[in-house]
Amino acid sequence: MTQATGAAVEAPSHVVQVGLLGMGVVGAGVARVLTERAAAVSSHTGGAVRLHKVLVRDAAKARGVALPEGTVTTQSASVLDDPAISVIIELMGGDEPAHSYIRRALAAGKHVITANKEVIARHGPDLMALAREHGVVLRYEAAVGGGIPLIVPFHESLPANEIASVRAIINGTTNYILTRMSREGLDLAEALASAQELGYAEADPTNDIEGIDAAYKLSILASLAFHTRVAPDAVYREGITKLTARDFRYAAELGYAIKLLAIGKRNGGSIEARVHPAFVPLDRILAKVDGVFNAVEVEGDLTGEVMFYGRGAGERPTTSAVVADVIELVRAISSGVAGREQPPLRSDMPVLPMEAVRTRYYVRMTVTDKPGVLAGIAGVLGEAHISIASVVQKEVDERAGTAEIVLMTHLAQEAGMRSALAGLASVPGVGEIGSMVRVEG
Repeated sequence: MTQATGAAVEAPSHVVQVGLLGMGVVGAGVARVLTERAAAVSSHTGGAVRLHKVLVRDAAKARGVALPEGTVTTQSASVLDDPAISVIIELMGGDEPAHSYIRRALAAGKHVITANKEVIARHGPDLMALAREHGVVLRYEAAVGGGIPLIVPFHESLPANEIASVRAIINGTTNYILTRMSREGLDLAEALASAQELGYAEADPTNDIEGIDAAYKLSILASLAFHTRVAPDAVYREGITKLTARDFRYAAELGYAIKLLAIGKRNGGSIEARVHPAFVPLDRILAKVDGVFNAVEVEGDLTGEVMFYGRGAGERPTTSAVVADVIELVRAISSGVAGREQPPLRSDMPVLPMEAVRTRYYVRMTVTDKPGVLAGIAGVLGEAHISIASVVQKEVDERAGTAEIVLMTHLAQEAGMRSALAGLASVPGVGEIGSMVRVEG
C-alpha cells in the first residue's frame, strides 16, 4: 500500500486550520495537544496549527478539553465543507461514515490524517489514488501499532529490502489476556474480565479476541511490506477463544509461549497472510513481548531481522502518532515543499489459501487409556502425510479411564492437518480434541 503524496502542496501559510472528526478518547487527546501545546507543535512545523472545528455526536457531552466557543459541531458539513480548513483528522473509527467523510475531504482538496485501520485496510489504495488525483496527502501512521513508528520506516528505511516476512503482535488487548493466562493460569473468561475492568478490552471484545483488529492491521502491513494489495478478507483469521490454561502450561513445558501472531510471509510467487494463536519458541524476542505491548518483527534481505516495539494502543501512544503526522504534514504545507513521493504497488501477488500453508502443529486431545489408541492416531496422521515429532501423556483420569495426550508434528500442510483432525474423531478411543495450535519459528 502506498502513501499518497501529491506533488502540489499548498503555499506557505502562517496558520493551518485543522478539522477534527470524532472526539472520543484519542480524539480528546489530540484536541488537548493541539490546543494546550499549540506553541510547541507550531515550533516544529514552521507555521501555526489551529484546531478550527470538531465534529461530535453529542455537543453537550463533557470531554475534559477546553475549546473556544463555536468550535464543536454536530454537523459534518461544518467541518468538511469549511474552506478555511485544509487538514482533516479522522478519529471516528469504523468503516462508515468515516470512509465517506475521508473521500469527501480528499475530493475537496483537503489533506487527511487518520488512525482508522479498518478504512485503510479496506479502502487504502483507492483513497491513496484519490489523494494523488487531487494533489493532497493521506497519512495513517496511527492506524497500526499506535505510537510505534511503522508506516514511515516501511516507506523511508526499508524500501531497498525485499521483505521476506512480517511477524507481529499487534493487538494489546489479546496480548494482555494471553499474558495473564500464561503467568497466572487463568482461563480466558477470567483474563478477559480483568482486561475489561482495566479498560484494555471493550464491553464487546469480539474485534480483539476473534483476531479481527489484528487482521486489519496485517492487511496494511502486508500491503506495505510486499508492495501488493492484501485485502482484509484475504487474511486467514482465528481468534484465541479455544485456548485454555492447560495449553499455556504445556507450551511452557515444551519450551514455547503462546501469542496471537499476525504473519505475512513470501511463499514463492504468493503471500501468506494469517492471524492465529501460535507457539513461539521461548528464545525468540516475540515470546517475551507481554502485557499490552506490541512488537513487529520484519525480516529483509539486507537488514536481516528488525524489531519495532512499544505500546500499541491507548490514548497517549495513538495521540503521539496522530500529532506526529500533523507536524510532518504541516511542515510540508508551511515550507511549500512537496511531500515524499512513494512508489506505487509493484505487483499483484496472490494470497496463498490457508489450506496450502505448511507449518508444525501442537494438538491436545483426550483418549481412552488403553492399548492401541496411539496406533490408531498415528495411522490417521500417517494417511494425511503428517509425521509425529513427539507424544507426551500429560494427565490421567483413573476414574474415567481417560488420559490427556499432547502431540507435536513435523512440518505439514494445513489441508492434511484438517483432514487428519476430522479423521481422528472416528478413531476408537479418541474423545475430545481440545486444541490445535500452529507452531511458528
